[in-house]
Amino acid sequence: MPTYEYECQSCHERVEAVQKFADPSLTTCPLCGGELRKVFSAVGIVFRGSGFYKNDSRGAKSPATPTVAPSGDATTPAPSKESTSASTTKAPAPTASTSSQSSPSPASPSSD
Repeated sequence: MPTYEYECQSCHERVEAVQKFADPSLTTCPLCGGELRKVFSAVGIVFRGSGFYKNDSRGAKSPATPTVAPSGDATTPAPSKESTSASTTKAPAPTASTSSQSSPSPASPSSD
């Protein structure tokens, strides 16, 4: 159970009380009968050792398991240079012309 600290508004006496979260706050000073208010202070807890902080779980090595892409599929390795160069040397596909000329292009003479 947490320990709460109260301060009297009349005599400025501080009182500590061990209470459950569901218990109602203290309202009257046990010494003078004045109004009590909760005092908030810094939390007295210190995390020592590893495993408590965000960067503690990260290692310097790459993970042994494949990473999962946002779509849920496992990532695949990048293609090799050979397959990449073969796909980049192809000529681009011809595009449809939107010009209003309907005359056919002159045919090149065929050499028999």
